[in-house]
Amino acid sequence: MADLPIAAVICGFVGAVLFAVSAVAQQRAASDVPEGDALLARLIRDPRWWASLVGDAGGFAFQIAALALGSVLVVQPILVSALVFALPLAAHYSGRRVSRSMWAQAVALSAALAVFLIVGDPTEGHSYASWHRWVLPLAMMFGLIAIGVAVAGAVRVPTLRALLLGTAAGLLFGISAALTQHVIELFGHGLGAVFTSWQTYTMAACGMVGLYLQQRGYQVGPLSASLPAFTVAEPLGAAFLGMTVLDERLRSGPLGTAFVAVAVIVMCVEAVRLSRAQAAEV
Repeated sequence: MADLPIAAVICGFVGAVLFAVSAVAQQRAASDVPEGDALLARLIRDPRWWASLVGDAGGFAFQIAALALGSVLVVQPILVSALVFALPLAAHYSGRRVSRSMWAQAVALSAALAVFLIVGDPTEGHSYASWHRWVLPLAMMFGLIAIGVAVAGAVRVPTLRALLLGTAAGLLFGISAALTQHVIELFGHGLGAVFTSWQTYTMAACGMVGLYLQQRGYQVGPLSASLPAFTVAEPLGAAFLGMTVLDERLRSGPLGTAFVAVAVIVMCVEAVRLSRAQAAEV
């Protein structure tokens, strides 16, 4: 851990705070739109939604700065900490309180994040990989996303729909994050390199579709149903691509890797438990 990029960690946490504030504002705006109405058409007329996009832009700027200073495996899991900031804000504006069990689950998520960073001690990989290395990992992720969206459209339980849509959106943002560092570097080779690269269009498409699914998740269910799934799926998706495509690695050894695997399981389980706890209160 001696060479953990502290500046990247700080930028990541600042981005997480901005994303948390934006998520609360977006959920409040999206939840006011009846399901039968055109979601985006209503949102673009809501000042709260535009204000939240400013916060998102700030969070994304800090995320880009963090990715320029550290690896995907370091930066993306830090976004899980957005839950700790978002849950009390959401509770305040909805008139509910954050129960002790929900606080415990949010803290467990953060603790699992700390284990991932401290024990896993991720290395930096490459920002670029040839397209054929991306094909299978991306196909697997797009398949999971398509299944999640299809199931969300078939079920009628609001919290489950929000969880599935949040997961799908998080995976799309994870793909976008894994491509961001390379796209940033392309600007050093001129705009021609940027606009002729498949990574640029894939990053943008994943970001836009992910944003729409994120808003849909906010519309159909409470923040504590969609946001935990989103904040866990994004770093896990980015980490999967970082390890399978960009040659990022954990320096934890066999025993440490087992602890990291447990930490990942804890993050996933606690995200689901947070959603179920919210469902029990609705």
